[in-house]
Amino acid sequence: MIKLKRIYEAYDKKDGYRILVDRLWPRGMSKEQARLDLWLKDIAPSTELRKWFHHDLKKWDEFKKRYRAELKKNNEPSKMLKLEKKKHTTITLLYGAKDEAHNEAAVIKDLF
Repeated sequence: MIKLKRIYEAYDKKDGYRILVDRLWPRGMSKEQARLDLWLKDIAPSTELRKWFHHDLKKWDEFKKRYRAELKKNNEPSKMLKLEKKKHTTITLLYGAKDEAHNEAAVIKDLF
């Protein structure tokens, strides 16, 4: 099972294996607070795509399309996530965005 969660929400044992999928480290978050098992920053959207999207919901559908294309080109992080999925019953993809429905973790979850 893959779950999504904002990194700023409290840790829970039910999170299982915790993977941060943001390219940038979340502001104000210490490594101890994050309680990560893996930081898979190379699976995050490119800096160019992230800046272009800028959480503009009018661009959401195009963002998803472009992001999926990026994931296909650079499939090493995707392979790594697939391996982790085989090893762990529950994986929680962590992200920093305020919008819980429109972020890279949501796109990643749909692909896996």
